[in-house]
Amino acid sequence: MAARLLTALAVAGLLAVAGCSAGTSGGATTHTSSSATGAPETPYDIRPLLMPSRKYIGATVEGVPQSLTPVTDFSSKVGKSPNLLAYYLAWGDQFVVDQARSIWNNGQLPYVAWEPFKRSLAQIADGVDDQYIKQFAASVRTFHVPVAISFAHEMNGHWYPWGTKSATAADFVRAWRHIHDVFQDASATNVIWVWSPNVINPAPKVALQPYYPGDGYVDWIGVVGYYTRSGPHTFDTLFGPTFNQVRTFTHRPFLIAETAAEPGARKPIDIADLWRGVAARDDVIGFIWFDIQKETDWRVASAPDALSAFRRGAADGRFGFDVRQP
Repeated sequence: MAARLLTALAVAGLLAVAGCSAGTSGGATTHTSSSATGAPETPYDIRPLLMPSRKYIGATVEGVPQSLTPVTDFSSKVGKSPNLLAYYLAWGDQFVVDQARSIWNNGQLPYVAWEPFKRSLAQIADGVDDQYIKQFAASVRTFHVPVAISFAHEMNGHWYPWGTKSATAADFVRAWRHIHDVFQDASATNVIWVWSPNVINPAPKVALQPYYPGDGYVDWIGVVGYYTRSGPHTFDTLFGPTFNQVRTFTHRPFLIAETAAEPGARKPIDIADLWRGVAARDDVIGFIWFDIQKETDWRVASAPDALSAFRRGAADGRFGFDVRQP
């Protein structure tokens, strides 16, 4: 198994390298699914999804994954269907294969933001919940097709229990690598691993490199950042400092993993700026818009001019593709 994975990695050139400090093969790779009898089926090659020629349009909408009706509504509003669909699972929740398969069949790559509210990073790293992780990994393997997973996002901030007030960078790296290794041992190799720091502006003194598990454990850098009235108000000032810091230790592609713009007169300008900024950088493969009313109304349809700006961006032919046939 390890030799086959190493061969795939060498051919791809885009995938995580093997043999990192924990001694596992790294990153997402070609996944060989199995039938009910255990016989190998045709491998699913996820390499084209890692650095696609066109960009992702992602969304987080209320009601997913239990229902995809909100996705249909969002697509109707913006004039194009997203091809990346994010939803949140708390630590202890199960990966429901039927829900993920419905997302995939609807034309979206499932993206799971996995939030460890119920355990500390140190406990996870020490194997306290290995049985749960194994069950989760087995379900992901059963899914057979790609799923993106972001564990403990915004770890460089202080606002989550896995953040800087309650855990160290070493705890985070140990937990990440441990989860990844359990997935590898379960042959759940159909995962795109997304390391998702918050933009450094709220916490400039927290260095990102100590939190990085290594290229052998990460496929995408999923940066989280929002346009707010009091914060940076251009793509370069919002995301640029974080991009620059990350580029000192990895060249993995960027995904804007969570973003939106605060309501107000500037929202249409911010939305247009986001589309331009993502389009301008070859190493940014797309973004996920947080289309939920939480703290404030982040939704694209919060005002007619904001929705019009988003629709104009979505019409850009550089964005959107069928993830099932990239």
